[in-house]
Amino acid sequence: MGSAALEILGLVLCLVGWVGLILACGLPMWQVTAFLDHNIVTAQTTWKGLWMSCVVQSTGHMQCKVYESVLALSAEVQAARALTVGAVLLALVALFVTLTGAQCTTCVAPGPTKARVALTGGALYALCGLLALVPLCWFANIVVREFYDPAVPVSQKYELGAALYIGWAASALLMCGGGLVCCGAWVCAGRPEFSFPVKYSAPRRPTANGDYDKKNYV
Repeated sequence: MGSAALEILGLVLCLVGWVGLILACGLPMWQVTAFLDHNIVTAQTTWKGLWMSCVVQSTGHMQCKVYESVLALSAEVQAARALTVGAVLLALVALFVTLTGAQCTTCVAPGPTKARVALTGGALYALCGLLALVPLCWFANIVVREFYDPAVPVSQKYELGAALYIGWAASALLMCGGGLVCCGAWVCAGRPEFSFPVKYSAPRRPTANGDYDKKNYV
């Protein structure tokens, strides 16, 4: 039962991380305007993401524009799109694989094969977390490098946006959840007594006169 609890906990963490990764992918706040001037009152704030850029006025009005040309985007944006979407789709595959091999489901008969399927799902989730870290850290490195570059004008300096922090948290949840799923599957494979209890009932057999025995209903 303990290994089943580890798998369920890991699956919940992975699902939360998957939702967070989708949210980070869609949010336009990967880069946010850096306020370095002494004037506190600013007219507008610029957000930049993987799919669109937004301008937020001081009055609260926000206007967003979707990137029209894919080829006109920078190499890091194109790579970040591919890696992030790939991580989201891989997490979907990992979800089906994990549910197939989870001890709380009956898709696969209990045994070493079921544990290996769950172990594969946990490994895929951990791989999703590592895959999502690549564009996040790449973008963060570019933002920090340009922020401290004296050749970049102050008006073109940006800071780390909220989407990056959400993505980092989602990656951590995916890796931790995948690790828990792997641990649960490993414990189940090595110690079957800790696995989820499965009970089978004996089939009912008819008596000599063709009726079912009453003890089958007790």
